[in-house]
Amino acid sequence: MRAVRIDEFGGPEVLVPVEVPDPVAGPGEVLVRVAAAGVNRADALIRKGVYHRAGRPPLIPGVEAAGVVAAVGEGVTGLEVGQRVMALDGVNAPGFYAELAVVPATQVTALPHGVGLTEAATLPVAWLSAWYCLRHLARVTKEDTVVVKAAASGVGSAAVQIAAEAGARVIAFAGSAEKAAWAGQFGAQVTVDTSAHPDDAEVEEVLRLTDGRGADLVLDTVGGPAFARSLRQVGHGGRVVALANVALEPSTVDTRDFYPKNAAILGFQLTNLQIHGYDPRNDLRELAERVASGAYRVPVETVVPLEQARAAHELLERRSNRGKIVLAVADL
Repeated sequence: MRAVRIDEFGGPEVLVPVEVPDPVAGPGEVLVRVAAAGVNRADALIRKGVYHRAGRPPLIPGVEAAGVVAAVGEGVTGLEVGQRVMALDGVNAPGFYAELAVVPATQVTALPHGVGLTEAATLPVAWLSAWYCLRHLARVTKEDTVVVKAAASGVGSAAVQIAAEAGARVIAFAGSAEKAAWAGQFGAQVTVDTSAHPDDAEVEEVLRLTDGRGADLVLDTVGGPAFARSLRQVGHGGRVVALANVALEPSTVDTRDFYPKNAAILGFQLTNLQIHGYDPRNDLRELAERVASGAYRVPVETVVPLEQARAAHELLERRSNRGKIVLAVADL
């Protein structure tokens, strides 16, 4: 089968198209014929060798995909050959940058009619992360004012829609005027171009927009020094959810920025959640149904052929994309 493999850790240039033997589904596993694979920052971290579940080369990256069931292993029920599915596996890293991938059946979810395979390939990581953080961890409500950082990213654009659907007032932060305006299309009542605001001014802007109270909920997808600002942006009794550190820098926290406000800090990491027993299928079904109904729009900015995975990673690392980047693997 065709695949893209990493034989050594490094930059996008280490993503090399190869031919490898077809995998075979074992007991409790599903063989998925991949139509499309989402491109995520986790993939870039795996490629660099700095992801905590990266393993060692040679390896095939890719933690989410959509396609059809090619075969089922012994003991698998509820899934049939030919069924349209989406799949997630950051724990075992089966490698979705390939025509075929073996996945535990517990990480494979059937797709409803009305959801395309390209859209579906973006749901298991970015959308599921935003959904879990807002719905399960922070329990967003219509009474909340929510700040979404990096609102033009895959997670950010999903979070804007999920929070807006819940009736919350959404303040979307994005890294340019163009990205901020784009994020406003998804239900954000206020958009902020962070390139026009020095770091401290971001805090003042949130306080201004909330009449000095601060936000009820801040979704921090940036990490590093930005996390300290998130703590200063949250109001009394608020919640700050930390779900990424794309800055790859330490966060220096002053406890006086949150404990006097009785604020809560909530952490999220999808892979570790799965390791500790989280079954994503119910949440993914509900997400897919909402997409099928038109409640959510899944923005896919760029679709590139599997063999051009290097170009996809270069685009991802320039941070110029809006929404998701997807690899087209096969026309199914």
